[in-house]
Amino acid sequence: MPQRAATIVGGGIGGLAAAIALHRRGWRVEVLERAPEFTEIGAGISLWPNALHALDALGLADAVRALGAVEAAGGVRDRRGRWLSRTDNTELGRRFGHPLVVLHRADLLRALTEALPADCLRAGSEVSAVRDDGHGPVVVHRGGESRPDLVIGADGLRSAVRRALWPDAAGPRYAGYTAWRMVTEPLACPPSEGAATWGRGERLGYTALPGGRMYCFATASLPPGAAAGPSEYAELLRRFGSWPDPIPTLLAAVPEEAVLRHDLYDLPPLPSFVRGRVALLGDAAHAMTPNLGQGACQALEDAVTLAHCLDATRDVPAALRSYDLLRRPRTQAVARRSARLGAVGQLSWPPAVLLRDTAARLTPMRATLRSMTPVLGWRAPGEPVTATENESH
Repeated sequence: MPQRAATIVGGGIGGLAAAIALHRRGWRVEVLERAPEFTEIGAGISLWPNALHALDALGLADAVRALGAVEAAGGVRDRRGRWLSRTDNTELGRRFGHPLVVLHRADLLRALTEALPADCLRAGSEVSAVRDDGHGPVVVHRGGESRPDLVIGADGLRSAVRRALWPDAAGPRYAGYTAWRMVTEPLACPPSEGAATWGRGERLGYTALPGGRMYCFATASLPPGAAAGPSEYAELLRRFGSWPDPIPTLLAAVPEEAVLRHDLYDLPPLPSFVRGRVALLGDAAHAMTPNLGQGACQALEDAVTLAHCLDATRDVPAALRSYDLLRRPRTQAVARRSARLGAVGQLSWPPAVLLRDTAARLTPMRATLRSMTPVLGWRAPGEPVTATENESH
């Protein structure tokens, strides 16, 4: 049989994972990335158990875990530094088969690119058009034209593939708050536990990276595009410099130029992730706020599930319809849950904040872990579920 070909638009985590999954199944793949090189501008990334199961299916879980740090414990604190809830990562691993692993986004991207032949990766290949000419999909890019059997739009929140083939779909919507991300210099005594601290309309969290560094993130309810003052770092110090320890120590260890700021958006639900021989994946299909740490995790799930569906039949449109049925309900439910958590975390009215914090303090860890099962209990198609995992449902 002739070798099937796939063109993947977007060289981020989801696009590269899809390329790996298809390449290992004998597909001829090309990954078109508009940037001049395959790299990631970002800070830390949390890989929850479901993401590590997806990486297991790609044969990369052990390699990726070796690049990251396993957080021993974490939880949520209030503005005074008191614990509202805590999570034991050992129990997380027991229930779901993997712990929570945190690493730098650039390290994950490098592990994914190294799993592909260099000639699959085409940087500087911005896509200018995607269409169906009646015989199949056509992708026009800086390097010419591609006419593959399958096109995967993995080109992010403002996807060119989505705009071309879903022209009537609603665009990204502002979540109501902005985010800062940063990585500290190595610390002599880094915190032993991660935490998210909830204030009034503001949050700041931190978690460990390898080498004594900490990944920190913060949010504040602001209009989109709001000015930051002298610098983003100065704005962070103004807002969070007097928050409970170890937050002032962590901010003091952040290089001023290392602070990244992005207004947060999600994507209104699409009626379908597929059009003929074209499928959307990751943020291009279901961009979500980062409150659950599931954006990249869901993209990895997408990639593995799409490859599984394509294994079942050589009828690409039929395989994509199966992918849509499997992925759209789940990812849109995770996106809604993330948005709800963000709304709770950003509460600013004092009585509502008091009610939120009291409810969090009274919720036992076991109930918290049970509530996470619909998200973290995912398994790659065909992967067996153990007795322990069944008990956690």
